[in-house]
Amino acid sequence: MKKKAQPTVALEDVRAALSQVKDPDLGRDIVTLGFVKDLQIDGENVSFAIQLTTPACPVRDQMKEDAYRAVLSLPGVTNVEVEMTSKVRGTQSEQKDALIPLVKNVIPIASGKGGVGKSTVSANLAVALAQLGAKVGLMDADVYGPTIPTIMGATAPPTAENGTIVPVLRYGVKIVSMGFFVPKGEATIWRGPMLAKVIDKFLGGVEWGELDYLLVDLPPGTGDVQLSLCQKIPLTGAAVVSTPQDLAFNVAEKAIFMFTKLRTPVLGLVENMSGFECRHCGQREEIFGSGGARRFAAASGVPFLGEIPLSTDIRTTSDEGTPIVQSMPESLSARAFLRVAENLAAQVSTLNMGGASSDRPEIAEITQPSENEVQILWQDGHESIYTGYALRVGCKCALCVDEISGNKRLREESISKDVRPLSIDPVGRYAIRFHWSDGHSTGIYTFEHLRELCPCPTCAV
Repeated sequence: MKKKAQPTVALEDVRAALSQVKDPDLGRDIVTLGFVKDLQIDGENVSFAIQLTTPACPVRDQMKEDAYRAVLSLPGVTNVEVEMTSKVRGTQSEQKDALIPLVKNVIPIASGKGGVGKSTVSANLAVALAQLGAKVGLMDADVYGPTIPTIMGATAPPTAENGTIVPVLRYGVKIVSMGFFVPKGEATIWRGPMLAKVIDKFLGGVEWGELDYLLVDLPPGTGDVQLSLCQKIPLTGAAVVSTPQDLAFNVAEKAIFMFTKLRTPVLGLVENMSGFECRHCGQREEIFGSGGARRFAAASGVPFLGEIPLSTDIRTTSDEGTPIVQSMPESLSARAFLRVAENLAAQVSTLNMGGASSDRPEIAEITQPSENEVQILWQDGHESIYTGYALRVGCKCALCVDEISGNKRLREESISKDVRPLSIDPVGRYAIRFHWSDGHSTGIYTFEHLRELCPCPTCAV
């Protein structure tokens, strides 16, 4: 075994440097949170692992880069190796542990009304989380209209071992659905007690094994299935799907109220069918309106998880049993699902780690007064108006800033003064990602960074 060289930097100095790196979801440093593992110093070489709370962390690469830079800046350090790992934390309760002891988090996907694409969203989020490295199950509890087997292309029914259902495995996701057990063309006409028995069976009677996330596709509304699930086990939290128009949000609000009354946290809102972009001319039409979920979330204090476009490809891939995240991973729609999945996982981590620090700036509302302007109203009442150009040249991603030296790579003169954001997506509750008209989309702007970029006379001092 090779003998280690004499350290050229103290262990305490490395930890001090890493304590400057914060988890943006939690607002606390990675040393205090216990994320730094296996710290080794061998002469001028430093290595360590950062153990995140989810493999679906949206700022995984940024955190790795920040930690790398922080340690490399120490005198006496010439080489740094950072390994990114993850360990999903789970919701603890005696009821859950008795039924599904190896399932860490149970997350219902709900809607106040039918026809908003809830099952399609559930299926694609499950596949997205699995692709990001999580162990995922999908329970189709929509007993009246089970569509998950069709969307996931699961044609063979589950098997049974020792009286326990063995889920079907598709695209890395374990699936159980009432659709496997009801003959095609027949209707499920059941009262509350029968529905409660199905929920019992789908939880305790299924060999789920070890899961980081069990997504539950609920039927529309606020009926017996929702009540049975919430009463059976403490849920990690729910995601609510709606289309953009006001009528849909009036109904979605009822679902939020139901979960609040049943003491189930609402992890966030998903705006589905948010704008249609013609594949031929690129023209975007707001068929159902847009931005309704973002505005509703800001007004109600519920996290906004993201927007999913109205897309022909989402429909056709669902009908064919190959969710778009699986079959067209590079499409804009698939990337939108991946962002929502990352944000959902981030909300679960924040909840399970005791919530976020409150000593950071928070956005109340973000709008576009014109196509190349962005306006932010902060929760402390401050207002910031940015040009698209100022935000674009302020990007701090690895393409725009050298990850070792921290020097700017981006040549500001190479950016058009007319550059504009084509879309504005949330990253958890701490950052924004812009998709720019020049094709750039890798930059993540934390709320702190956006506040620092505020051009008003007070902030510019």
